[in-house]
Parts: sequence; structure tokens; C-alpha cells
Amino acid sequence: MGMPIVLDLRDELGPGVVESMWDVLRQADATFSTYKDDSEISRLNRGELALEDAHPHVREVLALCDQLRVITDGYFDAGALMESGVDPSGLVKGWSVDRAGEVLDEAGAINYSLNAGGDIRLRGRPLPDEPRWRVGIQHPEVRDKLAAVVEGNDLAIATSGAYARGEHVLDPHTRRAPLGVLSVTIVGPELATADAYATAAFAMGEAGPEWTASLGLYEAMTILADGRVLLTPGFPSVRA
Repeated sequence: MGMPIVLDLRDELGPGVVESMWDVLRQADATFSTYKDDSEISRLNRGELALEDAHPHVREVLALCDQLRVITDGYFDAGALMESGVDPSGLVKGWSVDRAGEVLDEAGAINYSLNAGGDIRLRGRPLPDEPRWRVGIQHPEVRDKLAAVVEGNDLAIATSGAYARGEHVLDPHTRRAPLGVLSVTIVGPELATADAYATAAFAMGEAGPEWTASLGLYEAMTILADGRVLLTPGFPSVRA
């Protein structure tokens, strides 16, 4: 997937469970990569594979992308910036981490952190005497500083911004980088949705905080270009 993926597992599991978890991630990469000519997404985009003949996971992910496009007023759009076809990468990372985490859950894992390039699925606690995981959120302008620390047990955390990979998130309506915002962090029950919401809210620019205030089970931290930090009421953070 072009990123480091790190599992911090605090439970003893049976043989083969962790390898099965990695297999889920490898299979997602093989299926959805837009860089591999033989992936199903690449074949779909070249017209070599019909959607009805694609793997059920492909149909599931593309259906979720369609739902999220509607929910986000088009700010999360898997096809908007493509000349042809779709690129569901903005959803697939979180979706595949959720699937990998389910492998661990079904095998009896209670306490773990699964980190995919800074987007994280948390379960349980890090140690018996430490009730909550603590996750630092990178400051978007000062590389060796944290903007906040998120505390929680069963959470997904996703951040979108331009400070790590440059201007890779564009407003699909204008095809330009958003203005007035440095980063958006979303926390909630599922990483796939949190990741998509973070991308959409960042693409909205200064309009993002108003939209994130209505997300129900998902909470947000938005850092604006003028230095203001805006939190939804339930954002689970402590001062960095």
C-alpha cells in the first residue's frame, strides 16, 4: 500500500492469526492498487472487467464510495479527479485495516493498535494498569510537536492534511487544493468512514468544521491556517 503498517498486539493469540491478518492487507493491496496492472481496480478502469464480475469486496467498496459521495456532498469522490475510472484509495486503507482488525477480534484479541501510515484502529488498553491508549496527532506546521493527544479504547483515528504528502487532497469541485485549513482529524468507530470523512472535511477547507459538527458518532479536530484549533464537543483529546 506504499506505507508502513504496524501492529502493536498485547495479547497471546493462536498460531497463524497475525499472518492471516497480514494476508488480508496484502490481498487488499493486490485487489485495489491503482499501480498494479493486474489488480481488479486497474482492470475495471481499462474496461477489461465488468463490475458485476468483480470480487464482492470490490463491489462493496465502490458502493461505499458512492454512499460517501452523497453524504459528503461530493467532497469525497472516488472518480472526480480521474480522467477515467475510479480510485477508491481514500477509502480502501481504512476499510482494509478494519477487515484486518476483524481477523484479530475473531481470534480473541482484545488489546491492540493497528497503525497504517498514521491512521489507527485501537482496541482495549495498552497495559493492565493503563486504561486508555494515547495517540499523538502530528502538528501540521512543526514537525517535532504534537497538536493534541487522543485518548481512548475502542476507536479509529484518521488525519488528513498536506504536511506529510504535499497537496494530494483536492477539492473535487474546483480541482484545487483547499484553502484555510492545515489538517483534519476524525475519530469514531470505523476507520474506513473516519478516513473518508477526514479527506472530505479537509477538501472542504474552511467550511469543513461546520460539516463535521453534524457527524453523529464521529468527532473532529480541525486546525485552520490562522492557528485556530476547532474541536467538536466529544473529541477525546488532552493537551499535547
